[in-house]
Amino acid sequence: MPRILLVKTSSMGDIVHALPAVSDIARHVPGAVIDWVAEEAFAAIPALHPKLNAVIPVALRRWRKAWWSASVRAERAAFKQALQAHRYDAVIDMQGLWKSAMVARLAHGPVHGGDLRSARDPFASLFYRHRHRVVFEQSAVVRMREMAALSLGYELDGPPDFGIRAEPPAGLPARYAAIMPSASRPTKLWPEDAWRTVLQRLAVAGYAPLVFAGTEEESARAQRLIQGIAGAQALPRMGLADVAGVLAGAAVVVGLDSGLTHLAGALGRPTIGIYADYDPALAPVTGPAFTASLGGRGTPPSCEQVLAALGQALPAEGATGAAR
Repeated sequence: MPRILLVKTSSMGDIVHALPAVSDIARHVPGAVIDWVAEEAFAAIPALHPKLNAVIPVALRRWRKAWWSASVRAERAAFKQALQAHRYDAVIDMQGLWKSAMVARLAHGPVHGGDLRSARDPFASLFYRHRHRVVFEQSAVVRMREMAALSLGYELDGPPDFGIRAEPPAGLPARYAAIMPSASRPTKLWPEDAWRTVLQRLAVAGYAPLVFAGTEEESARAQRLIQGIAGAQALPRMGLADVAGVLAGAAVVVGLDSGLTHLAGALGRPTIGIYADYDPALAPVTGPAFTASLGGRGTPPSCEQVLAALGQALPAEGATGAAR
């Protein structure tokens, strides 16, 4: 029974993009036992995939703040023990950075990764036993699928299958839209007046806008956006499993280029992604339902473009298709 380890630690959107590789492996490698290493903050995302055997959490982001403290040394030892509990037939570094290469090298098994021209950090490729050429100038989902296929020796075929499911929690409106107006960088933000126009259009159409927020700054933004809009709510901070449930029940999702927006597409919801500082061709919103990836680096979409996509998304709920 082949045992395979995927190393894709962060960020949330990157982890979402790698999920179809799990479905591919399960389909092409009979009996495969698949484990995954992910940052503790994002471990709930790969855990949504039923074909995954185990998620091994790592905390590099937190550990580096106190690397040599007694508590962190103990956690690092426990992680190493969990990582080395099994012998792997293949360890695939899907991240392509020196830190992920170091994690992959700790595991017992031959390590696969990108070659000098394919790894995000060319230095990382020096630590792989098997190096593969994967063209970077294509969508992240395709890159991840190709890396797994080349590492395990099967032919890539068919559309991406993210394979994840989530159950909407009780107590939500009968018809609602999930809104993600916050992002990790200020350069990703979209004007608040444009957001309010979108929320008003949704409310008039009978879809209660539910706005995600986490930090105090995001909560303040959410409160400004929903002010005076019928049925609009600012959601409290919640865990990723609960967030996935909210996304799974939405009639439509509109969000910035963020992990939650990509997660919505993976969950099969009609999803509109708004890009302001990244090329959407490299990481488009992808999924089995309607998706639209609008804007680009330095060229955010107009409000009219987003409203037009919204008009396509709502009638097409449940259908397949894409507009990018």
